[in-house]
Amino acid sequence: MKREPIELYFWPTPNGWKVAIALEEMALPYRLNLVDIGAGEQFSAAFTAISPNGKMPAIVDPHGPDGTPIAIFESGAILQYLARLTGQFTGPTERDRIAVDQWLMWQMGGLGPMAGQAHHFLKYAPARDPPQDLPYAKDRYRAEVARLYRVLDAQLAANTYVAGDFYSIADMAIWPWASLWEGQEQTLDDKPHLARWLGDVGARPAVQRGRALAAEKRGDLRADKAAQKVLFTRR
Repeated sequence: MKREPIELYFWPTPNGWKVAIALEEMALPYRLNLVDIGAGEQFSAAFTAISPNGKMPAIVDPHGPDGTPIAIFESGAILQYLARLTGQFTGPTERDRIAVDQWLMWQMGGLGPMAGQAHHFLKYAPARDPPQDLPYAKDRYRAEVARLYRVLDAQLAANTYVAGDFYSIADMAIWPWASLWEGQEQTLDDKPHLARWLGDVGARPAVQRGRALAAEKRGDLRADKAAQKVLFTRR
């Protein structure tokens, strides 16, 4: 039976790239649905019916469990679902799968939130009206991201990829955030293993395709006051 495409709800951000990369790596058919986060489309009733937290990415798989459609939100949960669906990118043994889960959770609970805060306070908060240039917050998140990258560099000193000598959904989750290290005001001069891994993963054709998806929609929010109001106002 021909598989109907997975509906991908997406905007070109690091969390969106994770799922686009996974779909490309796994050669799963998908249909792109853009969710313009700067315009507030993530808060629409139609989208929150799929993603109750009002965040993208999300997917709807028409061939879900028992053959019925399923909507899935949270990028880590989507990656785990797709890996189970295809039997790919979690390693050959149970020990490998545990390692993948650990590093996936490390990204979800550590690198993603901390790098996101670093981006906010280093790039976007100073561009608010009035400017919110907060040295403590900038130093706090810059330093924590640096610590996390040292942890990652040490792991990659002994392993080709994050969870071992095999490419996995953990790499797909971490690479999109780590690839933006310059905007997080980090250095790779003392992290040669991280630098090597960034190049290796970034050279994969599926990673390049996922990263390029709707790339023309990605803009600099520092100049977009309307988008800042949508994204940075409490709801």
